[in-house]
Amino acid sequence: MSRAQQDALSRTALAVFRLNGQFLSVSERLAEPAGLTAAWWQVLGAVLPEPLPVAGIARVMGITRQSVQRIADLLVREGLAAYEPNPAHRRAKLLTPTPEGRAAIDRIDPGHAELAARLMSELGGQDAFEETVRVLRRLSAALDAIELEARESDG
Repeated sequence: MSRAQQDALSRTALAVFRLNGQFLSVSERLAEPAGLTAAWWQVLGAVLPEPLPVAGIARVMGITRQSVQRIADLLVREGLAAYEPNPAHRRAKLLTPTPEGRAAIDRIDPGHAELAARLMSELGGQDAFEETVRVLRRLSAALDAIELEARESDG
């Protein structure tokens, strides 16, 4: 690997770490009026389209199952989500939002929509925004492929 490649990797990682921090900060601000944290919003958001087991949520989010389990249990305790039986796996219950959880997410929507519009404007329009998403997904897929290859060679 050349020094230029290493520098590019370092700059990319630092930019993504900064971006992660920025997204967490803005997410906390958006979620707070709804009585949520960014992490609660993230887990609830993962199960809005369909109920998922904790391990499935962790895969989608790219974090540990234990982290998701802790948040899921808190959401259930607060009445924002519920566990339901999983026909595919007796012990791995499915997490689903309750009406209260959906209502909390709905309260975030106006701020979320405003931020999306402002970001689109800052990036130069819808096409530029979509290109940003494509590049980030491509980077994520490349890292997934490298990790899979490393796991296969280790085991």
